[in-house]
Amino acid sequence: MPAAADHVFKALADPTRRALFEQLTRHGEQTVHALTRHAGVSQPAVSKHLTVLKRARLVKHRREGRETHYHAQPDALAPMVNWLDLYGAFWRERFDRLESLLKRMN
Repeated sequence: MPAAADHVFKALADPTRRALFEQLTRHGEQTVHALTRHAGVSQPAVSKHLTVLKRARLVKHRREGRETHYHAQPDALAPMVNWLDLYGAFWRERFDRLESLLKRMN
């Protein structure tokens, strides 16, 4: 698996991080404080999760005064999508072969 896909999978393996990413994807840019209200975990925990998402390039941030604003980078899912496509094609081929074999057996 490419390293970029590995980082994305690891970042999204945690349900809190997935929820933060989904929140940003669905509702656009938000501050850490706004994300904390919806996350169900403390602000320091949200910040740590956002750091992991930043390292995987799933989110970007900008500072405005004392606030940090985050926004999702859905294009960063591309390595994971590509990896899944590869294995999707692999399994489709296997199932097609199985279907062909079963038809020949009848």
